[in-house]
Amino acid sequence: MSVTWRVLDTPSDVAQAAAEAFVTAAGAATADGGRFHAALPGGRTPLPSFALLAEPPLRDRVAWDRVELFWADERAVGPDDPQSNYRAARDAWLAHVPELDETHVHRMMADTADLAVGADHYESVLRREVPANADGIPVFDLIWLGMGADGHTASLCPNEVSLAVTDRLVVPTWPAGYPTSRLTLTYPVLNAAREVVFAVTGADKAATVAAIRSGADLPAGRVRAARTTWLLDAAAAGEAAGSPA
Repeated sequence: MSVTWRVLDTPSDVAQAAAEAFVTAAGAATADGGRFHAALPGGRTPLPSFALLAEPPLRDRVAWDRVELFWADERAVGPDDPQSNYRAARDAWLAHVPELDETHVHRMMADTADLAVGADHYESVLRREVPANADGIPVFDLIWLGMGADGHTASLCPNEVSLAVTDRLVVPTWPAGYPTSRLTLTYPVLNAAREVVFAVTGADKAATVAAIRSGADLPAGRVRAARTTWLLDAAAAGEAAGSPA
């Protein structure tokens, strides 16, 4: 298990590094004819990365016919709702990659009347589509995450019961202070991944980043995959742009 912290100057630099990390992981997974299984983040931070992946040269470096895409979490809205993580990725990126088979894009069904049904459905999708380890946990090649100023990642939020779940892959959550309920992957899935990449930008995250680096028990800090990389802009790292990483 390794944790790497990379400090880049600007949010644009973080977006580029995250997009390149996706391309690199995809290349490694598909080099010998294998398939690439990746879980995508929500929120606004990844949108510039999505735009980069939608265009050459990065788009042309991925064997899209061997890519399987999933999500780390989703809001309890329909796929065309402006708040949908799936819609954000579709509009900024996936709709611009005709080589990507729509049947390889596995959105979370978070718009079911009963979120528990949606969680059960996505768990069955993961078990069917993603190769598992000896413990029966699906192993993603890459899980791409963000982090909120409160330290949440995916939809694993502070003080929520979902933080303690170890016997489910996907659970509903109703985080206090958030406008919608959610579905989220759980720690067993996040920590089984071959690689996790966090992309975090903004000065509002600096105190939380510093706390996690100091060992504070916050949700994002509990992610410990085989290889975990944090991509921070200077503001999130609490540094001036241009400072040594």
